[in-house]
Formats: sequence, structure tokens, C-alpha cells
Amino acid sequence: MDLNTLWFVLIGVLFAGFFFLEGFDYGVGILLPFLGKEEPERRALVRSIGPFWDGNEVWMLTAGGAMFAAFPHWYATMFSGFYLALVVMLLALIARGVAFEFRNKDERPQWRRWWDRMIFLGSPVPALLWGVALANLIRGLPIDARMNYTGTFFTLLSPYTLLGGLFMVSLLTLHGAVFLTLRTEDELRERARAAASRLWLPTILLFGALLTYTYLTTDLLDRLGVNPGLVAVTGASALLATAWLVRHGQEAWAFFMTGFTIVAMVATIFRTLFPRVMISSLNPDWSLTIYTASSSPYTLTIMSIVALLFVPVVLAYQGWTYWVFRQRVSSKAA
Repeated sequence: MDLNTLWFVLIGVLFAGFFFLEGFDYGVGILLPFLGKEEPERRALVRSIGPFWDGNEVWMLTAGGAMFAAFPHWYATMFSGFYLALVVMLLALIARGVAFEFRNKDERPQWRRWWDRMIFLGSPVPALLWGVALANLIRGLPIDARMNYTGTFFTLLSPYTLLGGLFMVSLLTLHGAVFLTLRTEDELRERARAAASRLWLPTILLFGALLTYTYLTTDLLDRLGVNPGLVAVTGASALLATAWLVRHGQEAWAFFMTGFTIVAMVATIFRTLFPRVMISSLNPDWSLTIYTASSSPYTLTIMSIVALLFVPVVLAYQGWTYWVFRQRVSSKAA
């Protein structure tokens, strides 16, 4: 494996970690107004992700930084093409982050309800836009021979990409509901279990529709065949098993299954792209690859050394954080 391939894989791992961890954050935010009937319950829901949400977002920042350093042409083309969508996402994430910090600064109900709305609005918007972005990467974008994106914001929106966005929202909401069955107690836990059971079917239906549309719209059938591989098949099977596990009280296994589905989805997307990083819908020869979009070998070597030294430290620290705050939260103690 050369360094170009290595960093393509590492960026895929970073995005998989981001969607796995930040995914349940988004899910809890989406479920906040539906599961939290009273202020103590809403506060407990916020506390369930309070110690984790900012650390989870670091995975996205690290993935973006690694993309910028390892594949600058990929970064430039993607971020220029998705510029307006990224601005909308950034505004939603800012509002969401500020809400986590500000909602408990004042005890007035109106104040807290306002920031709860910001948490809610700041959760499905980035989830939807991430789904749209990933669907566009699979479908292809109008990229010319100079690696420039030639479309507009509305070029990114199509029935296929919007379906990808809806599936992402549904999947991450299900992931968040299963996470809450592990983090909450009493009535909140039962509501989260009921929500997960209800969310499972629409998620499966959206997944089936998206998979069918993907085979009809993209080159997935040509590159991977009818069987997209063991990872993709087991990921789909894990999603199918989630409802049974939730109903039988196996929340930890259910959370592992939704998480594995997310990781398998990202792995399949990156496998479909490889060795491309962005597909040109104008001319396949204009697609960006891990070689045409990459930095110099010297840069990749230095990055590899730095990652080898510091990534284990960061992973150990985040793992320690999850261990320290592993206890369930209760609305009675909120």
C-alpha cells in the first residue's frame, strides 16, 4: 500500500468515526422535542451527549484537515462545489454548539425553549446535508479538465441526492434513539426504545430505495457487481437485526449494529470511489484520483509520522472520556 492509498483509507476511517460518534449526537438533537416532554427530561437528554458532542466533532475537523494536507485538489474542488451547502451546515453547527453552552445559563423557560429549538434545528440540517454530499460523491459532479466544479448549488439537489439526505437523517436518528436506551433511565429509556422501534421500518425502506436508486444511477453495479462485498452485506444485515435487538432489551448490541451499519456505509462509499476521490459526470477521464489530487510524497511522509505519534494519544483521551461519563443520566437527577 503506497502513501496515497494509505491516506485515502485513513480519511475514510476518520469520516466513519465521525458519522459513528457525531451521528448519535445528531440523533439525540433531532429527538429532543419529541422525547423530552418536560424540562427535567430535556435537560437529561442534553446531558446524555453533553460531555461528548464537541469531541465527536473533532473527527470532522481532523478529516477535513487530513483531506486538505493529503489531497489538496480534492479539498479545493469539493469545498468550492459544496460552498453554499457548507455555509448552511456551519451556521447550523454554530447555533447548535452555542445552544449547548447557553441553555443552562438562564432558568427562564422561554430562554431554554429557544436554545432547545437551536439544538433541534442544528441537528437534522447537517445530517441531511452530509447525506446529500455523500450521494453526490457517488453519483458524480460536473468537474472539468482543470479540476473545477462547474455546477451551481442546485446542481447538488436531485431526487437521488435528497433521498440520500433523508436516509442519513433517518439512520442517524435511529442511531441516536438506540444510544439513548444506553444512556437514560426509567421513562426516558422506554420512550427511546419505542422511538427506535418506530424508526427502524422507515430507515429500512429508505435504505432499500436508496440502494436500488444507486444501482440504477451510478456505476456501482459495474465496479462492485450485484454483491457489493462482505462489509456492505453485513452492514445491511446489522440494520435489519436492530429492531429485534431493541425489542428484546439488547441495547448495547443494537447500538453496535447501527454503528456498524454507518461504518459499513462509509467503507462501501470509499470502496466504490477508489482510486477516485471525486467523479466527473462530464468526462470520466476528468475524475480526481488519489494520485492526481494528492500532495507530494514528502508531505505524505511527514503526515504519516505525525499521525503515528499523535493519533493514539487522541484516541486514548477520547476513550477515557467515554469511560468517565459512562453512567446513565436520569431526568429525576437533572
